[in-house]
Amino acid sequence: MVDQVTIIGTGQMATVCAVMLADRGIHARMWGRRETIEALKTTRENKTYLPGLRIPDRVSFTTDAEAAFRGVELIVSAVPCQYMREVWGRIAGAAPRDVPVVSVAKGIENETLQRPTQILRDVLGGVAVASLSGPSIAAELARCLPATVVVAGDPPELGRLVQDAFSSQWFRVYTNDDLLGVELAGAMKNVIALAAGILDGLKAGDNAKAALLSRGLVEITRLGTTMGARKETFAGLAGLGDLVTTCVSPMGRNRSAGEQIGRGMKAEAVIASTPSVIEGIPTTRSVVQLARRFDVEMPITEAVHAVLFEGKEVIATLSELMSRRLKDE
Repeated sequence: MVDQVTIIGTGQMATVCAVMLADRGIHARMWGRRETIEALKTTRENKTYLPGLRIPDRVSFTTDAEAAFRGVELIVSAVPCQYMREVWGRIAGAAPRDVPVVSVAKGIENETLQRPTQILRDVLGGVAVASLSGPSIAAELARCLPATVVVAGDPPELGRLVQDAFSSQWFRVYTNDDLLGVELAGAMKNVIALAAGILDGLKAGDNAKAALLSRGLVEITRLGTTMGARKETFAGLAGLGDLVTTCVSPMGRNRSAGEQIGRGMKAEAVIASTPSVIEGIPTTRSVVQLARRFDVEMPITEAVHAVLFEGKEVIATLSELMSRRLKDE
């Protein structure tokens, strides 16, 4: 097992990862902006994202990139997808190229349409990368409630290293060799979660949500397999598992954002009202571009895009979805 891990980021997942690793006896070091790091160091609590969770003494903090990477054996990238390139670009000069990086971000970068591990390699070169994904609501992890996730690495053996570092009596990590599928599933389920929240905001009922999850999974799988991922990945933890959690949990940021939109709030106002990053909103742009590039039909995703970015009314968009040409399942 590794002894020293550096975590880039100071949000919910970054904090939870630091605490989980420390509880495993691993020395975790968090790097971030000065004001945030100083607050964490002083209070040993992330009051913005996870109030009440004490950060163990085994976790240290730094704003110095050189110090952050000193003696590190594994790096956790906990920066939201749309900010990864800028953050990693600032510290790339200090980052070791012989130390693997595991991403816990879920999204697809706008413009480039790159996944988190692709962004890391674009910035850092041929570094070994992995993605840790699956149903993992941070607030539940902070309470040590049981959870099961999946890790996919390139090279595949990196998954074992991450599995050994994170697995515990209440947090089970499976390995998977489909890095493409794991990352696509984690990104695209956020779009469907926005749609699920919109239905909740409309009080459309459980039948509607069940249909949405079923057909949403079809869309996710259709694009993923067309791009080269394995169908089985989308029926597993990174796909169906994460989709269910994100679409039903009251703590899911994307579902909660969708609910506010369903009640009539504009996306811009929703974004401004929360300190957390709602990854599904920018990712919707990217997924629509990918669907058009690969000529894949994704009516639910297109409908979410129309509501978020084209000014379409929610009720009208839902009516159009329900009125599409009848066909075989």
